[in-house]
Amino acid sequence: MIDEKLARLRTHRNNIARYRRLLKTQLTDCERLFIEKRLSEERCAMESLAAFPLTFQMPKRAMYGNATAEAVT
Repeated sequence: MIDEKLARLRTHRNNIARYRRLLKTQLTDCERLFIEKRLSEERCAMESLAAFPLTFQMPKRAMYGNATAEAVT
C-alpha cells in the first residue's frame, strides 16, 4: 500500500517536472494552454494524494504479544 502510494507520488512529481521543462520550450498558444492545464491537474492530484496520511497495519501477533489472534478474538 505504501509502496503504491509512493510510486504514484513519484509519477506525479516526474510528470510535473516534465511539464515544467516543456513550458520552457517554444510552444504554440494552444500547446501552452494544454500543458498548463495538465500541470495544474498533476499538482492537484499530487496534493490530494499527499493529503491522506500513510497508515501502517501491525500484524495481530505484534499487537497482542505472543498470543495468537484466535485466542484474543
